[in-house]
Amino acid sequence: MEQQTDFIENYPAYKPTKGEEYMGPDMLAHFREKLNAWKAQLIEEANSTVTHLQSDSETPADPSDRASQEEEFALELRTRDRERKLISKIDKSLNLIETGEFGYCKMSGDEIGLPRMEARPTADLTVEMKRKQEIREKQGVA
Repeated sequence: MEQQTDFIENYPAYKPTKGEEYMGPDMLAHFREKLNAWKAQLIEEANSTVTHLQSDSETPADPSDRASQEEEFALELRTRDRERKLISKIDKSLNLIETGEFGYCKMSGDEIGLPRMEARPTADLTVEMKRKQEIREKQGVA
């Protein structure tokens, strides 16, 4: 998960011009490029995992080496599964860009805000709505 965070932190942030409209064409183009680059990176990492699993698939004779290898493979597969889900969220965000809903809270309709979108470009709730959602989930209310 660290590489994903590094990607977002290291990708250049959007610098709006004075008086620029929130989620105007330039800002949307920035997020489209950012999301597509992130998706490409995740796909590349998934492909390298497949190659790694195929090339290292010979089972070691020593039981402890075999256990270590199985644990390593299981960890890689769990990581890739999380990334597969993230790719789905990225695709959803790219679709929201196309429909003009990107950057707006799906519950309140309010602007999510540029700082939050830069930190988490797949966000679809404002911080306050996300907090309320988490409280409801903890209380067992969906």
